[in-house]
Amino acid sequence: MGEYRRIEVIVGIFVFIGIVSMGYMALKLGEVGGLGATGYELTARFSNVGGVRPGADVMIAGVSVGRVEKLRLSKSDQALVTLRINNDVKVSDDAIVSVRTKGIIGDRYLRISQGADDTYLKNGDEIIETESAINLEDLVAKYVFSGSKP
Repeated sequence: MGEYRRIEVIVGIFVFIGIVSMGYMALKLGEVGGLGATGYELTARFSNVGGVRPGADVMIAGVSVGRVEKLRLSKSDQALVTLRINNDVKVSDDAIVSVRTKGIIGDRYLRISQGADDTYLKNGDEIIETESAINLEDLVAKYVFSGSKP
């Protein structure tokens, strides 16, 4: 009976370690609670970021270089977006950030177009040049209702 009890305890410890390890990996991979968050933060102001969500990709030349950390409304009623950029990526001081769509009706992401400046942004800096999201409904409405009457 004592040997059976010892095996139960060993199996119990093994299962507990496995569950704790899986929980840690889920938090780390999901970047919950700051566990998986690495890199530096930049901010950008937009008049419209329709469709961009926290966790959306930030890309340079089609390569994912970071994530959208959070979105909030600034005091001047603009969208203030916080980006987390990978440590090994440098963003130039004159870079332009624009809201883009993956495919025709895909997810929204932020695209950074590097400038020619040799100075780079640091943690907490703001990207000045931004291009807001294009609202397809507004474009269609403008086209439909701007036609001349017969």
